[in-house]
Amino acid sequence: MSRYTGPRLKVLRALGIDLPGLSRKSMQERNQPPGQHGARKVNGRKSEFGQQLMEKQKLRYNYGLTERQLRRAVADAKKDRGATGNKLVELLERRLDNMVFRAGFAPTIPAARQLVSHGHFQLNGKRVTIPSIRLRIGDAFGPTEAGRKIDLVRATLEEPALERPQWISLDHETQTARLTHLPDGDAAPFPLDLQRVVEYYATRM
Repeated sequence: MSRYTGPRLKVLRALGIDLPGLSRKSMQERNQPPGQHGARKVNGRKSEFGQQLMEKQKLRYNYGLTERQLRRAVADAKKDRGATGNKLVELLERRLDNMVFRAGFAPTIPAARQLVSHGHFQLNGKRVTIPSIRLRIGDAFGPTEAGRKIDLVRATLEEPALERPQWISLDHETQTARLTHLPDGDAAPFPLDLQRVVEYYATRM
């Protein structure tokens, strides 16, 4: 399954929640599922599978992953001795494209992914073009000299989409951010039932 590139607000309305990584827009003005009969679905009861699927889709759309990428992340999380759900969020939050977004260099994860892919960011002093790289504690990242001149980067630093999390430090003078410690299971910037995500994949991997 490929990465979603369709209308973002439609996804927010379908899931009934704002996903800051996907879009800066809010579904609050049209807080019902999309479609002709959307208003009738608001109070509809979902099956356990439906609830598990919705929680899984929150992760997939917010972090901009393909189903294959998310499955791979779940498989990596299962190898850890700790809680699978918490480890999964940690792994997703440590992706370079998400770190660029959470540090305040880009308004959304898709925008961050494009900036990284085009070579406008560096990791530990080296230019990188792979958005899926997972950072480790102590890794430093930030825009290249050319990247600092991009209007989008400048504007977002002045008015970031989210408050910068405690596990990311930023040197405003050098525009260099650093992963100071690992994010925990509640690091995702939206309400999430991790147990349902784990249950969804329990019988599918």
